[in-house]
Order: sequence, then structure tokens, then C-alpha cells
Amino acid sequence: MAEAGLECRWERMLPHQYRAAFDALPVAFLPLGTVEWHGEHNALGLDSLKAHALCCRAAAKAGGGVVHPPVYGGMGGLDKPATVILEPEMAWENLLLRPWLEKLCYEFHRLGFGGVVIVTGHYGHNQQIVVREVGARMTERLGIPVLGTPEYWLAHDAGYLGDHAGVGETSLLWHLEPDLVEIARLDDDPEYGADDVIRRGAAQELGARYTEVITDRLAAVARAMPEWSEEQRGAFARAESALVRAQVAGWRRESAWAFWRDLIGARRFEYGACLAEGRFGEIEAMAEGLSAPGNAPGARIGGYS
Repeated sequence: MAEAGLECRWERMLPHQYRAAFDALPVAFLPLGTVEWHGEHNALGLDSLKAHALCCRAAAKAGGGVVHPPVYGGMGGLDKPATVILEPEMAWENLLLRPWLEKLCYEFHRLGFGGVVIVTGHYGHNQQIVVREVGARMTERLGIPVLGTPEYWLAHDAGYLGDHAGVGETSLLWHLEPDLVEIARLDDDPEYGADDVIRRGAAQELGARYTEVITDRLAAVARAMPEWSEEQRGAFARAESALVRAQVAGWRRESAWAFWRDLIGARRFEYGACLAEGRFGEIEAMAEGLSAPGNAPGARIGGYS
């Protein structure tokens, strides 16, 4: 779970281990998800499980940092068994998740962390907006960088465009938690097993490739965060705020998923690389280009995680 014996999981640390991880890199990782139906073939906690595992691997690559226990709770969810929906998917406002995340950010700042990485494995469209908006807002309010993003945004250019219990998510969980995926159960699933897309496409090797891209970029951002100048931090906050504006503009202009459709249609897959390399002006320009009316429509992406 951690490199060279350095434990990163907050809840499992003894105080000396916490001090060692903090001293190595004063960055807090916060994984988010929910409990939700993900087909007969995946564990119900897929979203939080993958987010937590990715954060732990990123901390190991970064050489330090502390990973908070995963938060199981989000906006939206399928109308399926064993699914907990805390707030409706189509709600403009968020009354539970936003203050929860902001309070945790205040606590991380109080404890002396120099950066926060929030990774959501649950993709309800408003959850994606809220998580990124919290990051931008807390960056400005606390004076430390706070990133809030779904993990798949970091691997767009590797072919992972986000799905729900499909090829991408199933491959990630299969790699990260191999005992929690049973592909053969698709035979008894009239929805996810209706065709061979997941059976033929999902693979542990694909999950490993996505994992490497995502954790490499998370580690790069985490290592850099505490050293960002005020100018860099401001550019980061402007870029993330521009993405929030673009997502909200698409929702107001057309539909909740309009921004993500336009993102895929325009093949704008550079976010992960730009973030990892600190090219925040390019992210801001990309967001502003996608927020304008009249973008060419692309293939609609498949819902949320």
C-alpha cells in the first residue's frame, strides 16, 4: 500500500507514521464515492474503493502524503437495489456534500497541510461540478492548492472517458481490487450483460494502464502543490473555476451533460497532462472555448459512475 514501508492510510497510522508521511509530503488526499449498483459483476462500493486505492498509490509514488478514509456519499445514483442516494442528481444546489468537503478542507488546513487532492470516483454531473468548485473556492479561501476532480479526467488521453460499471470502471476495479470483480456474473445480468462490450473490453491490463496514468499525474500534482507560488496557485484556481463555469453554462444552455458531450466531441483530452505539468493557462483557455454556445456536438457519454 505504501512505498518503502511508509504507511499512507490515515486511519491505520500510528502517530509516528503520520508524522513521517506528513513530513515527507504535507498533502492530504481525500477519496470520494458512494454505494451504488454497478452491475452484477462489480462490488457496490466501486466508486470509493477505486478512488481510495488510486489515492494510496499516488501517495506512494509521490513519496509521502496522508490519505483520508474514503467518503461514501454523493449526489445522484441509479434507481437500483443497494444504492444510497443522499441528494438528487438533478438538483442545482448541494446541501450535504459541499459543506462536508469544505469542513474537511478547513481541517486539513488547520492541521498544516500545504495541499489537498480530492478525487471523486462517483460521476454524477453535479457531483463533478461541486467537487471542482469546492477545490477552486477553497484554494482561494485557504491560500493552499485544493484540487477536486473525477479520476477519469486525468486519463482522457489514455482513452478513459468515464462510464458507469462499463469497460473503464470495471477494468480499474479489477486491477485495483481483483477479488471484487466477477466478470462471469455478467451472464446473469440482463442490462450490463446484454452484449459483449464489457466481457470483451474489460481487462486487468487496461485497468493497470489507466491506473499508471492517473496515479502518475496525481503524484506529480501532489509533489508540486506545496511549492506553488501565489501566482501559480492563482492560475490554478482560475483554470478550475473556468471549468466549473463551462460545466454550468452547458447545463443552463442545454442539458446537464452538455459540457461533457462537447468535451468529448471536441476531443479536448489535454486536462490531465496540463494539470500535471502546471500548464493552467491552457486549461483555462480550453474551458473558455467549450463554454461558448455553438460547440460542435459529439457522442454523448454514458452517464455517471
